[in-house]
Amino acid sequence: MNYQWYPGHMTKAKRMMQEDIKLIDLVIELVDARIPLSSRNPDIDELGKNKSRIILLNKSDLADPAGNAAWTTYFKNKGFHVLEINARSGAGIKSINGLVQQACKEKIERDKRRGLINRPVRAMVVGIPNVGKSTFINSFAGKACTKTGNKPGVTKGKQWIRMKNSLELLDTPGILWPKFEDQEVGMKLAFIGSMNDEIVIIQELALDLIKYIAMRYPGVFEERYGIPYPTDLPEDKASVEVLTQIAEVRKCYLKGKEPDYDRAASLLVEDFRSGRLGRITLERPEGQSDEE
Repeated sequence: MNYQWYPGHMTKAKRMMQEDIKLIDLVIELVDARIPLSSRNPDIDELGKNKSRIILLNKSDLADPAGNAAWTTYFKNKGFHVLEINARSGAGIKSINGLVQQACKEKIERDKRRGLINRPVRAMVVGIPNVGKSTFINSFAGKACTKTGNKPGVTKGKQWIRMKNSLELLDTPGILWPKFEDQEVGMKLAFIGSMNDEIVIIQELALDLIKYIAMRYPGVFEERYGIPYPTDLPEDKASVEVLTQIAEVRKCYLKGKEPDYDRAASLLVEDFRSGRLGRITLERPEGQSDEE
C-alpha cells in the first residue's frame, strides 16, 4: 500500500507557521512516544532553528518505558529539552512550566537586563495530526480552550491562548510533509491514526502492523487473543494467520462463517492505538538494539 496524504490546507498551515515563527521564543513540539522519529515533521527543525526547543513525548503511557527512556536520552543529546507526558490523563503536565523556564532561561534573563519584567514567553505548539496537540493545550491550560477530536486535522487555524504563568501559547494546525521519502514513515503514521483511515486499506494496514509488532513483541498476540505467533511460517503467511485467528477468536464472520478480515483488522488496529495490546514502541534510536 502506498502511504501518502497531504491535503491542500496543510500547505496553507505551513505558510502560516513560517510567518508566525518570528513572533515566538519557544517551539513546543509534540511527538507520539510510540514512533518519536516518524511522528516528527522534519520541516519543524528548519522552521524552529535559533529558537528554544522542547519535545514532549506524548502518549508515553502507550509506549514501552524502556523506549521512552531511550528516546528521552536521544533527544537530550540533540540539544532538546524533553519530557514524557500523557496529555489525556495530565501526567507530566505540571512539570512543563519548569521546563519552559529552563528552556528560555537566556531569554528571560535578557529581558530582565532590559528592564522587561514578566514579559510572557511566547511558545508555538506544533505537531503532526493526531499526536494530541489540542488535548495537551486543554490539559495544560486547565480548560477546554481548543476544539479536540480523534480525527486528524481538527485544528484548522491558529489560536493564541494566554496562560496565567507568563506564557502565551500559539496553537497551530497539524501538518504532514508533502511526500514521505521512506514509506515506512507513512506506514507508522497510519498505524497511530495520523492519516485519515478512509484513505488506507485496513486489512493491509493490519497485516503490516502485525509484522512490526512481531519483530519486537511477538508475545502480545497470545496475551491479548490467546494466539501464539506462528514462528514456523514465513512473515507474510504468519501475519495472515494471526489476522485469521483474531477473526475466529473475536467471532468476526461474514455470511457462511467466512472470516471478516476488515472487522478483525479494525479491531487489531484499535487495540494497538488504545493500548489494549500493551505498551509498545515501534522504533528505537538509530544504532540501538531492542535489548538496550
